Amino acid sequence: MARGPDGKGGGAGFSLADQLFNAQSTADLAADFAVLPGFDAGRFLDAVLPRFPGEGVHARLGVLADGLEEQLPRDFPAMAEALEAAMPPPLDPTRGDDDFGRFIHGVHGVLAARHGLETPERALDLIHAATQRFSMEYAIRPFLNRWPERVLARMSGWVEDPHYHVRRLVSEGTRPRLPWGTGIRLDPLAPLPLLDALHGDPTRFVTRSVANHLNDLSRPHPEAVIDRLQTWQAEARQAPGELGWMTRHALRTAVKRGAPEALALLGYRADLPVTATLSVPPRVRIGEELGVVAELRGTEAGPVLVDYRLRFFRPSGSAEKVFKLRAGKLAPGKPLRLEKRHRMKGDATTFRLHPGPHAVILQVNGRDVAEAVFDLAD
Repeated sequence: MARGPDGKGGGAGFSLADQLFNAQSTADLAADFAVLPGFDAGRFLDAVLPRFPGEGVHARLGVLADGLEEQLPRDFPAMAEALEAAMPPPLDPTRGDDDFGRFIHGVHGVLAARHGLETPERALDLIHAATQRFSMEYAIRPFLNRWPERVLARMSGWVEDPHYHVRRLVSEGTRPRLPWGTGIRLDPLAPLPLLDALHGDPTRFVTRSVANHLNDLSRPHPEAVIDRLQTWQAEARQAPGELGWMTRHALRTAVKRGAPEALALLGYRADLPVTATLSVPPRVRIGEELGVVAELRGTEAGPVLVDYRLRFFRPSGSAEKVFKLRAGKLAPGKPLRLEKRHRMKGDATTFRLHPGPHAVILQVNGRDVAEAVFDLAD
């Protein structure tokens, strides 16, 4: 189910914000801070809980920060010292994935960004400690904009940190297109030496971030992504299976575009001789399934990656989206038949359908090989 960045979407009655920020989790956070001399947990809870209703995830983090500010030192170095004293134990450094921590501990990053921009070295110390409890990729981006050289210099040491959450922050915090994150003015190519150090990491939590980072970079700088992946293959510092997974994950957007260099790196020849037939029903109603049937033939053997694009009718002009069909192997004299049922959802919140002429374009190894049209009706 679709959810916005503040966790207000989802099914009827479900609120991600309520799941993450509620009376119990807030009381747990108050208990963390109760170690500070003079901290009044009851006062904190009274200040923040009434402000939660109707607010999303990021807004509730801001509410928690407001409540803590009332009882923390105003001087940032002293505030940072108090925040570190109130942190729970670090997340288990022996785990390899899916150990995100608790969202309530993201408040340390909110306060670092609010109050630490003019004392960056101390703020980065705080972020280094905080990211071992909950990821700080959102908190570090204002520092990248204000102090890019200082942050990158600190990150050059973090790539060898013993805690994998710190290593992941280097990649995730510098992503060019971090979902819902503050935009950064950093040269998108500047973090590449850091990714060079991280790509051989033994932890999937880190390598997934590196692959996502490269996927972001593949839009403005596809040649740099291909070059890096080829270099990493030659260096052989990462296990072949893991590097193969990273390569596929990093090139997923480029593959959807049919970029020949990306497909070649994955072993798919754009010039593989292929002919195809494609059939769809002439008319489908919104809400019904569109049956897509394709048959491929080739004169040479080779792997094929088969996608299809839907060309949607719009009153202001057409739009296209790419969908996966399947990967397979083509052999001379042996047709490859592929079928898919695609529901033409009429209730999608992010992509509205309009009645009118539509088309399906079959794409094999990044090359268009067949097209079929149909009418979409109410």
